[in-house]
Amino acid sequence: MAQQQSFDWWADRLPGRPAARRAGVPAQAVPSAPAAGTREASATAAPVPGAADAAEVYRAVQSSEAFARIRRDHRGFVLPATALFLGWYLLYLVAQAVAPEVMRRQLAGPLNVAWVLALGQFASTFLLTWRYARNARTKRDRAALELRWDTQDRLR
Repeated sequence: MAQQQSFDWWADRLPGRPAARRAGVPAQAVPSAPAAGTREASATAAPVPGAADAAEVYRAVQSSEAFARIRRDHRGFVLPATALFLGWYLLYLVAQAVAPEVMRRQLAGPLNVAWVLALGQFASTFLLTWRYARNARTKRDRAALELRWDTQDRLR
């Protein structure tokens, strides 16, 4: 069976990677590049145009009030919802372990308390997913899109 050659689709996008290595030449045949931060590296490395400007723009966006508000709104929903859901789930597990006689109590026909609570887990998962999507759509998506367009305008 022939050995397959791997293909790195991102190989051409990695900075500082020698061209011969990108073409599939084994690493032993390629001379090593100078280490970053050395005189040889700074003398041979071509500066990327606009890289410093882009970094400054993204740092400014990260420290902006709009970005902080988006993150605060996201955490304001996700943290309490996660805590509530995990508490509900752990309550179900603890009830199964501590009070099996209560969980076996018949409610209607073959349905007992355990089945109703387990089905409630599924229902709460779908409800939580719907609430998260609705919260993101109504509160965060528009603000994030405006921030994205502002960032793209600054980078032009």
